[in-house]
Amino acid sequence: MERQYLSQREVDPGAEFTRNHTISEGTRFKRAVFEGQYCRRFGCCADRDDGCVTQFYEADALCYCDKFCERENSDCCPDYKSFCREEKGWPPRTKPWSPEGCHRDGQHYEEGSVIKENCNSCTCSGQQWKCSQHVCLVQPGLIEHVNKGDYGWTAQNYSQFWGMTLEEGFKYRLGTLPPSPLLLSMNEVTASLTKTTDLPEFFIASYKWPGWTHGPLDQKNCAASWAFSTASVAADRIAIQSQGRYTANLSPQNLISCCAKKRHGCNSGSVDRAWWYLRKRGLVSHACYPLFKDQNATNNGCAMASRSDGRGKRHATTPCPNSIEKSNRIYQCSPPYRVSSNETEIMREIMQNGPVQAIMQVHEDFFNYKTGIYRHITSTNEDSEKYRKFRTHAVKLTGWGTLRGAQGQKEKFWVCNTFQLNSCCEVSILESSVSLLPVLYSLVIS
Repeated sequence: MERQYLSQREVDPGAEFTRNHTISEGTRFKRAVFEGQYCRRFGCCADRDDGCVTQFYEADALCYCDKFCERENSDCCPDYKSFCREEKGWPPRTKPWSPEGCHRDGQHYEEGSVIKENCNSCTCSGQQWKCSQHVCLVQPGLIEHVNKGDYGWTAQNYSQFWGMTLEEGFKYRLGTLPPSPLLLSMNEVTASLTKTTDLPEFFIASYKWPGWTHGPLDQKNCAASWAFSTASVAADRIAIQSQGRYTANLSPQNLISCCAKKRHGCNSGSVDRAWWYLRKRGLVSHACYPLFKDQNATNNGCAMASRSDGRGKRHATTPCPNSIEKSNRIYQCSPPYRVSSNETEIMREIMQNGPVQAIMQVHEDFFNYKTGIYRHITSTNEDSEKYRKFRTHAVKLTGWGTLRGAQGQKEKFWVCNTFQLNSCCEVSILESSVSLLPVLYSLVIS
């Protein structure tokens, strides 16, 4: 361990002689002396010059080439006496005296050090930081741009997204494949609600059916919005259709682990296949089959089995993975139907039958949404295509609303659960700012 010595040199008590790396005025670290070229390389300094310093690698310390280092407890560089005491005069100092390595936020790093700067890795090389150039999921400049502008919504830095690249956000925090041709070719069905029924300017499903709808679960880094949204919409519909007799939230983990055909688990999946599984095999409750803490574990295979009674109804043949939960009841639904993409028809469907599932395009700024009515804001780096990307994501539409914009115009928005932001929040999305493909399923309790 390095020892610290007080300087024996007499100094003016009123003078400010405190050096960097000292504990009091006039204090320096005592350094061992080794051979090497230090002052010869950088030059010498007269009197006291605390900037006349370089890295002394052999001792893992700093050494000096100014006249102040000539005292009993010397911290001179090894070649100070042989070079700086020559009568020929000192050469002008032409190179910086900062120690080799790099600095960041007031801290010195040795050559070859690697630090993490958000989603990028930076390596100290040749006294400079050389950093990777990934686009980060959290972009402080974009957050500031949104919050300073009059866009109708505010942005936030979510700690769970810090350190992730934009590509990682798309890969791990979304998780729905684009609609299949089969899904797009389905006939649209309109709600039976009469055309003369007035639609309110504001509607939330949980207000009409308190206790019968379910808040979003946090999918974390499991790209399975195809499973989370399907299970949540189905649970709401079953509770509403049964008039509150069955209110269990359904298990997305049941879908992730057991819906095998064309299934990618936490690496995206299709909503049509999810609904096929719910109709043919059914799901147990979230309490029975909770989310795995580690979705990448090797033992995350399907933990539920069932058999048919010959009439289409299936019964579980294994107990719940969660041994505390005793009910392993399986919930199924009838064949699905697609709702018209007309906004009025979507509203009628939600108001009559409950929340619906939709597929939307998610852009890079959506991961920073906090409050307000979201609309896509072009990145501040408009010249780079790598900042302007989007992927598809399945959400649950739970209602709608209308607010006055900054110019006094009415702005309509959807209220939805997204499953990839904070699990406690709902998101308001401007109708004209996103592409939605509503997908509805008629549920029969069995």
